[in-house]
Amino acid sequence: MIRDVLFPVIYGLVIFLAGMKLMEAALAKLAGPLLTRTLHKATSTPLKGLIASSLLSALLQSSTAVTVLTIGMVNAGLLTYARTLGIILGSNIGTCLTTELIGLQISRMAAPLLVLSLCLWAAAVLLGELPAPSTRIAASCRKLSIPLQFISLAAAGFSLVLWGIAVMQSIGPALQASGLFRWFLDHAATSALWGLAAGACLTAMLHSSAAVIGMAMGLASSGVMPPGLGIALVLGANIGTCVTAVIAAIGGSASGKFVAGSHVALNVGGALLFLPFIQQLQVLSAWLGGGPAAQLAHAQTIFNVVCSLGVLPLCYLPVWTRLEKRLQP
Repeated sequence: MIRDVLFPVIYGLVIFLAGMKLMEAALAKLAGPLLTRTLHKATSTPLKGLIASSLLSALLQSSTAVTVLTIGMVNAGLLTYARTLGIILGSNIGTCLTTELIGLQISRMAAPLLVLSLCLWAAAVLLGELPAPSTRIAASCRKLSIPLQFISLAAAGFSLVLWGIAVMQSIGPALQASGLFRWFLDHAATSALWGLAAGACLTAMLHSSAAVIGMAMGLASSGVMPPGLGIALVLGANIGTCVTAVIAAIGGSASGKFVAGSHVALNVGGALLFLPFIQQLQVLSAWLGGGPAAQLAHAQTIFNVVCSLGVLPLCYLPVWTRLEKRLQP
């Protein structure tokens, strides 16, 4: 029993996290120099910050990366606290792209995508090894080599994410026969707090809400986990992802700590606000279409979009400017 459940979970999770890190590193290298400049220039208003942060988080596939970078820029004095409010809201929206793509259940494309991306990467490397350019075309090919390598590595990372999801889905029959999992489901049926706590704890340990949500989507699609419990796990994952930002703010400036605190307040407050309405959220997610996995992805998107847009008007209150003056040394 342990072999049938524990090994595929660990194996699939390692593949999933490796794919996430590969994708994140490749996209960061591709867009890294643009990232800092864009965050600094596009935060003149909370709305502009939300839009810019949403796009960058979708590009990097990591809201945590954008939040941690923001805390670092605030600690370095490159951004003021008030200019980060929109960034925090937008980072949660942008990261929903990953779960929506996973929710399409395209895991069968993992192997062909991996082979294709590796072939593209090899071609890009060979393109960069061409002799010294003697023509304008050759020079353009060599210049294109580096971006093409990072794009192909990002695609390879995404294929690993899909592969990891497929491996974790394979534990469905074994879990259904597990008395321990049935005990957990029975308790979760009495209180959604069990699912919320499980999602928060798992995400805090793994430092990846996408991994936990992906695992829940895999269980939901195999029929082991009810969508309602999966949505509770999704809400909990949004709480657990705050841990990385809190760690990044330790020892930093007062403004950096307030950025982390704002991130915690948004996610924890939003999760607790949505917790009593899990059934309604499930109905709305089902109405949008798709199977159980897609419903969890839709729930994650609805949660983040509603929370961010609902809080956005509060970012224009003058209290933040007054607070910023108090935080200045």
